[in-house]
Amino acid sequence: MAKAKCKKFDLSGKEIEEVEIEYGEESKANTQLVKDYIVAMRKNARQWSANTRGRSESQHSGQKPHKQKGTGNARQGFLGAPQYKGGGRVFGPKPKFDQHVRINRKERRAAIKMLLLEKMKEGNLIFLNSDLDQYYSKPQTKVASELFTSLRQGVKRVVCLGNSGATESVVNFKLSLRNIPNTSFLVANNVNGYDVLVNQKIFVLDSAKDEFEALLRG
Repeated sequence: MAKAKCKKFDLSGKEIEEVEIEYGEESKANTQLVKDYIVAMRKNARQWSANTRGRSESQHSGQKPHKQKGTGNARQGFLGAPQYKGGGRVFGPKPKFDQHVRINRKERRAAIKMLLLEKMKEGNLIFLNSDLDQYYSKPQTKVASELFTSLRQGVKRVVCLGNSGATESVVNFKLSLRNIPNTSFLVANNVNGYDVLVNQKIFVLDSAKDEFEALLRG
């Protein structure tokens, strides 16, 4: 059983100890697999719902704009033609067929594990003391902002992972992060590879350690 160590901080921003993480064997993913997984995720995030009206769908009468000859104007046959205001759009977007890209479950887990292990090796995965009752009996954006300002150390985007069975203090902590730019809160079970990739630092509440280790073990 492979192990790694991560730093642990209290809620005042001071380092208190190191946490040992058991993650099983090394990830079998490679960079190409991770790229394919992220590209598939971004493609699946598209709605493919853009829809425009063509000439036959435009809401106009079939009357000619003006008579065929004698006006000096070019011949026109329909007010719903593309050259008229409110006319149909030429080659406009239409809803596509099913564009979903299937992601293999084992590949997805291997990619997430590889990205998380990289964060751990770089020292960008940090544990936080989950004793939140003292600081977050109610939402405290100012307190949370001071904590993450001291811990992010110039990093632009961070995410905090919590456990699924959230207590009142965890909910208040989550609400405290809402108005802090580029700072988000996720349940450890629901994290995906894109969340790991776009956030330069990941903070894990100590109460979510078991769920986090389960995520690493797949």
